[in-house]
Amino acid sequence: MQNKKTLICIVGSTAIGKTALSIKIANYFSTEIISADSRQFYKEMNIGTAVPSCYELKSAKHHFIQNKSIFEDYNVGSFEKDAIQLLGDLFKINPIVVMVGGSGLYIDAIVKGLDEFPEVSEEIRNTLIHDYKKYGIEFIQEELKQRDPAYYSKVDLQNHHRIIRALEVCRAQHLPYSFFLKSKNKTREFETIFIGLQAERSLIYNRINLRVDLMIREGLIEEVKKLVTYKTLNALQTVGYKELFKYFEGSTSKEEAIEEIKKNTRRFAKRQSTWFRKNENINWFNYNTKTSEIIRFIENVLPVSKN
Repeated sequence: MQNKKTLICIVGSTAIGKTALSIKIANYFSTEIISADSRQFYKEMNIGTAVPSCYELKSAKHHFIQNKSIFEDYNVGSFEKDAIQLLGDLFKINPIVVMVGGSGLYIDAIVKGLDEFPEVSEEIRNTLIHDYKKYGIEFIQEELKQRDPAYYSKVDLQNHHRIIRALEVCRAQHLPYSFFLKSKNKTREFETIFIGLQAERSLIYNRINLRVDLMIREGLIEEVKKLVTYKTLNALQTVGYKELFKYFEGSTSKEEAIEEIKKNTRRFAKRQSTWFRKNENINWFNYNTKTSEIIRFIENVLPVSKN
């Protein structure tokens, strides 16, 4: 008997050790890694997105690491299409593939599939962007609360892209965005084993602070300075970059910008934890659990084909 097609999905908060674990597991099963970290797609962004080191990239074959440019329009729908196609090719070589990342929406897109929404006109989209820029995030938050309280209660209210996307559909269809969220997942031709890494919040926060300090020493400020001209691009609306753009604008000091990066990264980690805790299929392990123990668990639950 042989193993069924299986995706080993490693999740958890930022800075908890997912990359190192994914490489060890990929090497054990002689397979490759799909990165589901939406911040690491872009080749112009290196230090601030904590992409795997050259040594780590050589230790196991990675996909979707710095494979796009910030000037390209790439979203979760594009990722779903590309990753599913790649998985089909990888499963022809090995019935086991590893996926790792902290972007919950992107992971769900591969495991469950995305919901399908009606087309929205550019006029509606541009009007919403104008409203956001003129009146601020509180304005669109309130509109979403009125139009779709169900989605308002679970969406990341600090992510204006998600709010705008929901309101596009609400305005275009005169129906709640949640009306189009289907409860049935797409059928995938593979099984998924979720491995989650966890740690005390204080430890995660300390690791985040240390990582940001390391990024600064490695040249994050210089990296961001080269991108100031393109600061309005969607890919650059992310932690580690937007705070330093304000520093270069002169609206904050360097020290304040660094502290904001730490604070916003801690908030990001908290949102990641909240997202993943909703997934009852995740098998949780302490961040310092021996890899051999996790591999032993995986081997015990790997689905086996009857053919």
